[in-house]
Amino acid sequence: MQQIGHWLAFTPTWITGIFLFATMLLAAYAGTRLRAHRKEYLESLGDDGSGPEGYVVSGVLGLLALLLGFTFSIAVDRFDARRVMVLEEANAIGTAYLRSQLLGEPHRSRMSGILKDYTENRVVLAESKPDDENRIALIKKNDALLVDLWSATAASFDSIRDIDFSSALVESVNTVIDDDSARKAARLAHVPLGVFVALYFYILISACMLGYVLGESGPRRRMGASVFILLLAMSMVLIIDIDKPTTGWVRESQLPMILLRNSIRAQPPGSYDRWRSGAEHGASQQEPAAAP
Repeated sequence: MQQIGHWLAFTPTWITGIFLFATMLLAAYAGTRLRAHRKEYLESLGDDGSGPEGYVVSGVLGLLALLLGFTFSIAVDRFDARRVMVLEEANAIGTAYLRSQLLGEPHRSRMSGILKDYTENRVVLAESKPDDENRIALIKKNDALLVDLWSATAASFDSIRDIDFSSALVESVNTVIDDDSARKAARLAHVPLGVFVALYFYILISACMLGYVLGESGPRRRMGASVFILLLAMSMVLIIDIDKPTTGWVRESQLPMILLRNSIRAQPPGSYDRWRSGAEHGASQQEPAAAP
């Protein structure tokens, strides 16, 4: 089972699609040959071989559509959860960065620098693939920055422990750390492998029954059956691809984190000192003159 899961996670999507389509065509061909052998056997017994196979295939395909729909829903729900977590983490880091600007030096510059490096690393880490040589180093840097962030928070807490703002700062930093754990867990959450295995064999049996029913049909019906099998394979591939957070084509957008990174770059520590009392930049303390 673990080898199958590893193959699904790291095999390119187009290879998975070709494999599914090829095996489904083979299953349909096996059904065609089974129909031919059964017809010969029944003719030897004087039986015309007529039966309700068409109704059975309709029921099987209906159940297959239901199973595909449920599996697709599970995969999309997990994808949507990962997408929402990106926005939540960006908001949490942005809140912690703004609150760190209310600290005195050197705590403000220290925490701002850590949050900036953490955001930069998160963007690169989210866009890296499991086979990337730098991925392990990025993960280690991510965890080390979280340790540094909490250490900087503990150091700054001593200077603000007597004011209400201290709890708000600790809460915002704690949310950043919690969101890191949540995103790691979401990246590891997949549709159960047993569901994919059972669905695959169900699709093979459906293709075999389709080939059995249409085994003696004309070229146009066989072509239609091939197109239908192709659509089934594409549906299965789409579900597998959505369920691959780091290697699939459909991946959650990192735009909120990228926008946050750009915002932090444009607003280094001291950018909000314009009207603060006691600011070092005396000229910036005054209100800007009205435009003529």
